[in-house]
Amino acid sequence: MAPMKQKRPAAGKRSRKAPSWKFTLDLTHPVEDGILDSANFETFLKERIKVNGKTGNLGNVVQVGRMKNKINVTSEKQFSKRYLKYLTKKYLKKNNLRDWLRVVASDKETYELRYFQISQDDEESEADE
Repeated sequence: MAPMKQKRPAAGKRSRKAPSWKFTLDLTHPVEDGILDSANFETFLKERIKVNGKTGNLGNVVQVGRMKNKINVTSEKQFSKRYLKYLTKKYLKKNNLRDWLRVVASDKETYELRYFQISQDDEESEADE
């Protein structure tokens, strides 16, 4: 008979943590100017984010936290960055801020609220015509 090989524990297999999705919303400019309340926006997100098709069902799956002018959203289940942009735009529309602020991706995991850049020269040249 052939000699039996001893089984060794697989060194390459480690206990894996479940993947998590982390996103950040940077509200620095509007909060410093006093036109947006970050605490109010945080509660809006907690109420509106859907988990398994139900709002208000965050549980331990999705965490929404606020650090000064930034809001961090961490999810254990798959979570779309685009969905976060959708909710942010919905909040801006609700508070009549959509005309002055826009949501811009500053990097792969971060959205930033910026003011629209309105050129004064363009308006004056149109008025002259």
